[in-house]
Amino acid sequence: MFPLFLGALALGGLLAAMGAFSRAEIATLKSMGLWIIALAGISLAALLFLTGREPAGLGILALTGTMAWNLVPERVRRVAAKRHRRPRMLPRRGPGMTRAEAYQVLGLQPGASEQAIREAHRRLMRAAHPDAGGSAWLATRINQARDVLLP
Repeated sequence: MFPLFLGALALGGLLAAMGAFSRAEIATLKSMGLWIIALAGISLAALLFLTGREPAGLGILALTGTMAWNLVPERVRRVAAKRHRRPRMLPRRGPGMTRAEAYQVLGLQPGASEQAIREAHRRLMRAAHPDAGGSAWLATRINQARDVLLP
């Protein structure tokens, strides 16, 4: 009796899926097909890794992994990219930097010319910029010093 009930349940599920499939739009069906191919490829790559065929697994993973990544909506990719960024260091709050501190940060004597301030700022930022492997805090201090000294 139980196998008969289980068979009827499976048949009902299959008929419901066929009805939903017949009402689906072409773009939805295409996307579903690509997802099925991508997931099958990723599963095949995992199976190849587990059986010791790493080069073949890497090839399959390279093909289907990029396909799956391209199926992910752009807004989801932007959120994923934001999570991996380094936190941004904000300038300190409170009383600003004094002119004496600004000259000291830039390594200049008080009364230096505008051109000397710009050159010192540029030279220090090349070394201290976070994109060049420098410190975000130090780059912020150098920018603050330039802002205090230049009108």
